[in-house]
Amino acid sequence: MSIKDLPAAARPREKLLQHGAASLADAELLALLLRTGVRGQGVLQMAEGVLARFDGFAGLLQAGPGALNGVRGLGPAKRAELSAVIEMARRALNQRLAEQPVFESPQAVKDYLRLQLGHLAHEVFAVLFLDTQHRLIRLEELFRGTLGQTSVYPREVLKRALALNAGAVILAHNHPSGVAEPSRADEYLTQTLKSALALVDVRVLDHLVVGRSEVVSFAERGLL
Repeated sequence: MSIKDLPAAARPREKLLQHGAASLADAELLALLLRTGVRGQGVLQMAEGVLARFDGFAGLLQAGPGALNGVRGLGPAKRAELSAVIEMARRALNQRLAEQPVFESPQAVKDYLRLQLGHLAHEVFAVLFLDTQHRLIRLEELFRGTLGQTSVYPREVLKRALALNAGAVILAHNHPSGVAEPSRADEYLTQTLKSALALVDVRVLDHLVVGRSEVVSFAERGLL
C-alpha cells in the first residue's frame, strides 16, 4: 500500500502535524525524508528495508556515503538529504558538547563518537580536547591503523593538547570489527598517555572504545 492509499489521518506527514514527530514509527519518519518509493515498492516498504539493512536509525546514522550508494532507490538526491541529516546530528552533538561540561552528558559523548567513528572501516585513534571547564574544544583524528601496528606517539598528543590549551582530554578509538571490548594494548596505551599528559597538567577523563552497537568507557569499567 502506498501512502496515497492510506486514510489521511494515517499518513506520516499528517500524523506528524497533528500529533508530533514522536507519534511516528521509525519507517514513517524515514519515509517522510525519502518521499517516494521505487517501482513495485512503496516508500514505507522502502523505508522499512533501509532500516532493516542498517539495523535501525543507529546504524543508518553511522553509515558512510559509500554504504548508502548500494541501496536500491537511493539516488544522489536522497543520499544527499540523508547525509545532510547525519551531518546535522553530528553538528548538534558537537555544539552541545562545546556548550556544557562533557560529564553532564556522557551519553552525548558516546553518541557523538559513534557518529564520527562508528562507520569507519579502518581503525582511528582520536582525541577530544577539552577546556578547563571540560567543554569540547575540538575532536581530532591523530593516528590511523590498528593500535598494534600503528604507533600512537604520546609526544604528538601532548603537542596538540598544548597548542589547543586543553585542560583535559578524552581518548577514543574505534574497533572496525564492531566489538567494543578493550584489549590489553588499549589498556597499556591509556596508562602511557595518562602518565605523559599528567606531566603537562592535562587530565585524561576517559578512553572510549567505539564498536558497532556500543561504546565502552574505561572510566565506567574502572580501568582508568
